[in-house]
Amino acid sequence: MKVLIIGGGGFVGQKLARSLVARGQLDGQAIQSISLVDVVMPASIESAAIAVNSSVCDITDPASIANALDASVTHIFLLAAIVSAHAEEDFDAGMQINMQGVWNVLERARALGSVPKVIFTSSIAVYGGEVPDPITDHSFLNPQGSYGIQKAIGELLLNDYSRKGFVDGRGFRLPTISVRPGKPNRAASSFMSSILREPLNGESAVCPVDDDFLHYYLSPRKCVENLIKGAELAAADLGQNRCMLMPGKTWSIGQLIEALTAVAGPGPAQLIRRESQPDIQRIVKGWRFDFHADKALALGLSADESFQDNVRYYLEDDAPVS
Repeated sequence: MKVLIIGGGGFVGQKLARSLVARGQLDGQAIQSISLVDVVMPASIESAAIAVNSSVCDITDPASIANALDASVTHIFLLAAIVSAHAEEDFDAGMQINMQGVWNVLERARALGSVPKVIFTSSIAVYGGEVPDPITDHSFLNPQGSYGIQKAIGELLLNDYSRKGFVDGRGFRLPTISVRPGKPNRAASSFMSSILREPLNGESAVCPVDDDFLHYYLSPRKCVENLIKGAELAAADLGQNRCMLMPGKTWSIGQLIEALTAVAGPGPAQLIRRESQPDIQRIVKGWRFDFHADKALALGLSADESFQDNVRYYLEDDAPVS
């Protein structure tokens, strides 16, 4: 069995690779190799039992994809994307990477004829606008930003390529992943990690929304666990729509800060300052939060029990060692 992680240089791709190395198997079979590919060379991961290699791949270039993906690959984790605010600012880049890039990967898989499993990370940004609450797997997609539109197109492509038997696809609409490691990025949701991560690291952070702002969250640890479970689902259990909500929990910003204080004491929360950012507010206030991931829950995927877990997982898995 050979696994390809497209977007293998990102934090989810790296965590996924490490989890797969630790497990040693997927779908009940031993993993022979894991290939990490990204537009920038992914960090290497050591394994004595599994061949793990890294290389550069640009999904906007079909020839680059052809170099990374051959008929021996059984599982493709398609994680690569540019994030929400970046896709909104640079329409052409968003369309080339988030839409055309997905099509390029699927076309390469179709040409090979090997019908690999494709595990695609979509986003809750595919929802929005005049869709009644609660949002379920059966709510129609009505994205209110370019990123969400591009992800929705990717979902439709995945469904059709699966229907035609070109790939065995399954897509998961990710909640906002928090607390994510690293530095702030260009995602509109970036502050939903930075207001926790930076204070935990002894640094100040800006919160651009009010404490009563609600959103839908999942920890990186649970996200990776769910992606692996999703990869192992039987095609017959997925039904006619291969894409679904990934389980998460809805919390207010105030509840996030309460969880931070419960786990780490009062000091970190004092490093958060409020500062209005209209561009970010315009994007995130179009997002929805009343999500019901019934299909994924019935299939065995799960959410964090409390946001205190999210904070603890960051401290256990990702906090810099002093």
